[in-house]
Amino acid sequence: MSVLAAVTDSEEGDLALARGIAEARLRGTKLLVANLRLSPLEAPGAAEVLERRPGVDIAEHVLDLLDERAGEVELLVIGMKRRSPVGKLVLGSVAQRLLLGAEVPVLAVKTAER
Repeated sequence: MSVLAAVTDSEEGDLALARGIAEARLRGTKLLVANLRLSPLEAPGAAEVLERRPGVDIAEHVLDLLDERAGEVELLVIGMKRRSPVGKLVLGSVAQRLLLGAEVPVLAVKTAER
């Protein structure tokens, strides 16, 4: 079994990576890292980094990884941005698509309120 952390090039992505590491340790499982950044990401410890295919939508890429590793991934960890009331009306956010489309439990982490 493994934990998949979806890591973007943001504070939320850094938080998802840190929580993914913690969850993998807690569960005694392998960590997979979906690198959604524009630059390479060094694998923390024994984690396996899964690079995004060029031109593929971020949410679709993560959902495809979950399909490819069905039965292996037990938890998806994502970072979320706080949104304003108006922003909550906008559909199509990556986090929302992952929350609704993932076939495994999703742990959504967010930064502290400023």
